[in-house]
Amino acid sequence: MKLFLFAVTWIGVLFAGKPAFAQEEFIMPEAKLLTKFPFTQLSGGIVIIKATIDNHPDSLNFVFDTGSGGISLDSTTVNYLGITKTMSDRTIRGIAGIKTVEFAYNHTLKLPGLDIDKLDFHVNDYDLLTSVYGMKIDGIIGFSFLRRFIVHIDYDKQLMEVYTPGRFKYPKGGYLLRPDFSTLPLQLASVKDEKQVTGRFIFDTGAGLTFLLSKEFVEDSIIFKRKRKFYPTQAEGLGGKKMMDITVASEVRIGPYKFRNVPIHVFDDEFNVTSYPLLGGLIGNDIMRRFNVILNYPERSIHIKPNNHFPEMFDYAYTGLGIYLIDGEIRVIDIIKGSPGDKAGFQPGDIIFSVENNYTKNIQAYKTLFQNSIGKVKVIIFRDQKPLILTINIKDIRRNR
Repeated sequence: MKLFLFAVTWIGVLFAGKPAFAQEEFIMPEAKLLTKFPFTQLSGGIVIIKATIDNHPDSLNFVFDTGSGGISLDSTTVNYLGITKTMSDRTIRGIAGIKTVEFAYNHTLKLPGLDIDKLDFHVNDYDLLTSVYGMKIDGIIGFSFLRRFIVHIDYDKQLMEVYTPGRFKYPKGGYLLRPDFSTLPLQLASVKDEKQVTGRFIFDTGAGLTFLLSKEFVEDSIIFKRKRKFYPTQAEGLGGKKMMDITVASEVRIGPYKFRNVPIHVFDDEFNVTSYPLLGGLIGNDIMRRFNVILNYPERSIHIKPNNHFPEMFDYAYTGLGIYLIDGEIRVIDIIKGSPGDKAGFQPGDIIFSVENNYTKNIQAYKTLFQNSIGKVKVIIFRDQKPLILTINIKDIRRNR
């Protein structure tokens, strides 16, 4: 909310014959802490919040997503809870598609210590996200929640605090960003490689990557050298899977903060998510998790302060494998031709039994091992119910730039 200044001035005559002025300033009350609660982080820094809906006792998993212009529920979850759906003429758009959605109107989201009522949830299918993350994804929390509060995300403690709108004292040692706002925060940042280019990017905590640029932005700005090596890869988003390329940029700057050798995904924005040239792409949570962040949508500002994750290395590992949790098994589903995974002999349908000496059958653990490894990694798989040992030589995307 804005600070309103109301001045009442009057002129009198003092003994010296000089005019006198008086001013009254009306200011917002101080922001008050409403609740705080822990959250879980998945690969790429994705934030998962536990909450319930209305009076249903079931605990649900929500992705906390500044890249969402509303709030949503998974279609399977809606059916399980018996929530009424109403067809609408509204559409939602993501990197892999556009679709018309149903709505579940006028429901209450219950966070630990805080109820948010009169919320209209759009309904979407998050089965793909569930298989990607290895846990049931019941919905996404976005703008409909964020516009009502000040939210502090402490990635060091994995703790979230929610405040009323009002005067807020930001911690020392950080920086206050002033992004443009639609329903999404649009932040200025610069990317440097062959040349330095500044653009506006969606501030997207729901994206488990560092930086995503549209192909049009990359081609028009000529950021990268013509002979730059790009590696084909795959990401998941609204509408399904999306092929894209990945490379490394020399530098990325956000406010006064600079990162070197940053992995950059480049995608063909066929569904015009970025409305290019309005936007160049998005800033993902693998960058933003390196700050403790205060989202102050009522004041249209975002405060960032480097945290303990700030100096951590980025993920430069390239396998070319798409692995998903399906029917309780971690399976290789997608294999990019010519990639390290292809050369290692993986086939669609292979069940991953272990990576190195990790036998947990935890997809997050296996993804972390792949992401943090360069060079040869031993993987035990089952194919046609028979065990096989494959060795994948994980590539470093910083090479051959």
